[in-house]
Amino acid sequence: MTFRRILIANRGEIAIRIARACREAGIASVAIYSDADRNAPHVRAADRAVHVGPAPSSQSYLSIPTVIEAARSTSCDAVHPGYGFLSENAGFAQACEQAGLVFIGPPAAVISRMGSKVAARQLMSAAGVPVVPGDTPADQSDAGILRGAEGLGFPVLVKASAGGGGKGMRAVRDAASALESIRAARREAVSAFGDGTLYVERLIERPRHVEVQIFGDTHGSVVHLFERECSIQRRHQKIVEESPSPALTPSVRSAMTDAAVAAARAADYVNAGTIEFLLEGSGNAARFYFLEMNTRLQVEHPVTEAVTGVDLVHAQLTVAAGGRLPWDQASLSQRGHAIECRIYAEDPAAGFLPQAGPLLLYREPSGPGIRIDSGVVEGATVSVHYDPLLAKLTASAESREAAIARARAALLAFPILGIRTNVPFLIRVLDENDFRAGRLHTGFIDEHANALLATRPLAVEAVAAAVAAGPARSEGARAPMVDPWEIIRGWGR
Repeated sequence: MTFRRILIANRGEIAIRIARACREAGIASVAIYSDADRNAPHVRAADRAVHVGPAPSSQSYLSIPTVIEAARSTSCDAVHPGYGFLSENAGFAQACEQAGLVFIGPPAAVISRMGSKVAARQLMSAAGVPVVPGDTPADQSDAGILRGAEGLGFPVLVKASAGGGGKGMRAVRDAASALESIRAARREAVSAFGDGTLYVERLIERPRHVEVQIFGDTHGSVVHLFERECSIQRRHQKIVEESPSPALTPSVRSAMTDAAVAAARAADYVNAGTIEFLLEGSGNAARFYFLEMNTRLQVEHPVTEAVTGVDLVHAQLTVAAGGRLPWDQASLSQRGHAIECRIYAEDPAAGFLPQAGPLLLYREPSGPGIRIDSGVVEGATVSVHYDPLLAKLTASAESREAAIARARAALLAFPILGIRTNVPFLIRVLDENDFRAGRLHTGFIDEHANALLATRPLAVEAVAAAVAAGPARSEGARAPMVDPWEIIRGWGR
C-alpha cells in the first residue's frame, strides 16, 4: 500500500513533526485547525488545512465525526493521531476503519484492551510481565475498595482503571483517610473518563519511572528501542526525560526490555507504543513492575531517536502501509546520551499554573546536538484552550554529563518574553546535585521544591538585552537569562 495523503488529527509541535515526515516521504499532508488555530504554524506546515470548529477541543479536535469528514473531504488515505486528543481513543480508530481510512497506530481492539488498566494488568500478569501487587475488587462500592486496600496492606494507591496523567489516583497511607481518598478518586475518574472503576495496588515509595519504546509490524516482528528515564515529573506529568537511564545496569536493562517485548507480543501490538515500568531499588537487585502501556507515539520520542539514530514517525508510516519494520533487534543500539526538556507556558511558583498570552519574544537556540520541536512562533498567542507545551529541547552528546551541559547552555540561550515559562525551573533541575548524580525518583520535584522554586536575581541589563534582541542579533552574542517576569513580578500588570 502507498499513502497519497494523510490527515494529521492534531495540532502544535507534533502536527508539524508529522507533516515534515510526510513531506520527506513524498506524502501530501492535511492539517486541521480550530478557530483559535487559524494562523497557527502547524496549519502552514501542511499542504492543505481544514477548519474543524470552535476553539474548545471538544467541538473541534475531539469531534470524531468532524475529523473523519475532514479526512474524507480531502481524499485522505490515512489519519495520524499524534499524541493526546484522539490518539488513544478506540472509538476513533474504529471510526477511521469504518470510513476506509488507515489509522496510523495499533488496532482499535488493542487500544481498548490496553486502555483499561485492570485488563492490561491481567494480560501482563498472564504473559509473565511483573506487575505491582494489587487488587481489583469485584465489589466496586467504596466499602469494597476499602476492603481491597486493607487486604493488600497500607500504604496503597487507589487508581482509576481508565486513568492517565495522574487523574483518579490517590495515595492512601492508613484506613482513617481511605474512604475520603476513594471517593475523591472516583469523582475525579468519573469526571475525567466517564468511568468510576477503581483498583488498588501497593504504593512503591520513591520509585523511578522508566519506559521502553516498542514497535511491532503486521508481519510478526516486535522490537524494543531501549529505555527512557522519565522520573522528573510535576503533577504526575513528565518534564525531563533521558536515555539511557542512569539507573539501569546491563542485566536489568536486558530483563526490562525483554519484558516490554513480551508485553507487546501479548497485546498483539502493531506500530509504535511504550511500556511504562516503575523501578524499585538499585543496581542488579532493582525490581521493575508494569505500570501501563501507551498505545501511541510518545511526547518524548525524540530522546529515543537521538540515541538510536532512527526515525520513529517514518517507521510508523511504513508499518501502517503494511510494510515491515525498517530494522531488526540486532541492528538497534544506544549511542551516547540524550536529554529532553519540555518548555511549558506555566508558572512553577504558582503551582505550575498554565499561562496564556502573546509571545513578545521567542528565539530558539541551535547548535551541535541541539534539536527543537516546537509549535509556536514569535508574535503568536498562546491559547487558554490547549496544553501549554511550547517546545521540546533535546540535547544529545557522548555522555550524560556532556548532554546535561549542552541542555543547560541551550536553555540559557532560549529567550522567551511575554508570558511566564518553566525555562528557569528546568535549569535549576539540571543544576541540582541529585539530578547530576542520577539520584532520581518520581517525587524528585516535591523533594527539592524549595530550591527549584526559589527566585534568583536577574540584572536589569539582561532584561534590556532580552527585550532588545532582534532578528539581527549576532550568532556569537551570549543570550540572556530568560523569563524575566519570574523575577520582576507585577511589572506591567
